[in-house]
Amino acid sequence: MKNGRIGVLLLNLGTPDATDYWSMRRYLSEFLSDKRVIDWPAALWQPILQGIILTVRPGRKGKDYDTIWNKERNEGPLLTLTREMAEGIADDMSAVSDRVLVDFAMRYGNPATGPAIERLQKAGCDRILLVPLYPQYSAATTGTAADQAFRQLMKMEWQPAVRVAPPWHDDPVYVEAIAGSIRDHLATLDWEPEVVLLSWHGVPKRYLMKGDPYHCQCAKSSRLIRTALGMTPEQCRFSFQSRFGPEEWLKPYTDETVEGLAKSGVKRLAIVAPGFTADCLETLEELDGENRHIFEDNGGEHFTYVPALNASPRGLTVLGEVVRRELMGWV
Repeated sequence: MKNGRIGVLLLNLGTPDATDYWSMRRYLSEFLSDKRVIDWPAALWQPILQGIILTVRPGRKGKDYDTIWNKERNEGPLLTLTREMAEGIADDMSAVSDRVLVDFAMRYGNPATGPAIERLQKAGCDRILLVPLYPQYSAATTGTAADQAFRQLMKMEWQPAVRVAPPWHDDPVYVEAIAGSIRDHLATLDWEPEVVLLSWHGVPKRYLMKGDPYHCQCAKSSRLIRTALGMTPEQCRFSFQSRFGPEEWLKPYTDETVEGLAKSGVKRLAIVAPGFTADCLETLEELDGENRHIFEDNGGEHFTYVPALNASPRGLTVLGEVVRRELMGWV
């Protein structure tokens, strides 16, 4: 077998193959069956999931995805943007070493993680750096991405040496990239927001109680971004979005916060999602769609969503910093 090369594998959450009912059902079934995402006992959860949830939710979510779908390439925006990020990092790494090969994969859906690791090994990569694309660690994101990669390693006779990039929630390069993107975006407006809301993806509060550091890392990132912007806690706040199911999730909730701000008299609001390296359903449809309507329907007048870093120069600078640092000793 070929050997002597080094692989860099960017790992993102995933996207359905299409917006039709059965494509959405396959994707949601895989996603919501992950014990890292929903940790209820399978005997209790699977009848609920395979019954009413996967009967109703695929149709509704398919319509949501259709509003943001990349019709030109017939794929979700997360797939388009993650590919662009991988291409950008590949260009960056070409200046470092011709032995580095960059690829990307999804935890749920396609392109799948296992085949990506196989491709890298067949191309001669006997060392692979896994880069879960989440600045803040959570078992439901970074943890499950690593789990899926390790499942593939368990099947391999010749396992490559593997590293997993740690979170970069307090890295100065990341903090300045987020703050800079906010400054640049706000400079394009003819109005100034009264509040900048940092919206993080939520997880059940119970996960925090079990030891997941996600809430603490989001809080620290929020404080560092707010400081970099020179704002007060009242001007730059943070909240958690995308809750699912009946139990309590991390608070404050984004939708309730947005409604409360509008009802309290705030007329100008900017929302940012610093935990998302690439724009997706939760940012484009939930934040820039649903929460825009919530704000405007309750008295708000000016609303803007600050895009994720994506494959922008700032976004690639952050990822490039992470990759270069974690490849030390290999390159």
